[in-house]
Amino acid sequence: MRLGILSDTHDRIGHVRIALNLFRGLKCDLLLHAGDYCSPFMIPLFEKWELHGVFGNNDGDHYRLQQKFSAIGAHLHGEFMDREIGGRRIAMYHGTQPGITDALVRCGTYDLVVTGHTHQAENRLLGRTLHLNPGSCHGFEGVATVAIYDTDSGVGEVVGV
Repeated sequence: MRLGILSDTHDRIGHVRIALNLFRGLKCDLLLHAGDYCSPFMIPLFEKWELHGVFGNNDGDHYRLQQKFSAIGAHLHGEFMDREIGGRRIAMYHGTQPGITDALVRCGTYDLVVTGHTHQAENRLLGRTLHLNPGSCHGFEGVATVAIYDTDSGVGEVVGV
């Protein structure tokens, strides 16, 4: 199973559309969004996808975000997601507190820990846990990035949008 992973879209509709086309071309089965959609109007862009998301620190209107997720049949897990997908145990947290991110990566419970927040891409294996931060789909630092994760191989890759 192939997962498309993005974070920190910050209302950048054009980059989200490019990312979704990339995920479609790579035949991703579902999407993970690690937060900072910002405005609820972003969520309908994901309508044709199985989407799992968490809140970021810039997601102010939790009620309307939850409404938009529900309207497209997507899953908004609150601040933290812990679930098995494709035979892999996956945690997702926006990454606002570095100590929590570090604990999730080091605890050894997860095959994959997905975070965002820093706008810096990361693809680091610690023990059996891969920490994958797709960077910023908005592209604040110049290049917008997302990530792909293959549950069969356990390999992640950060790609430019």
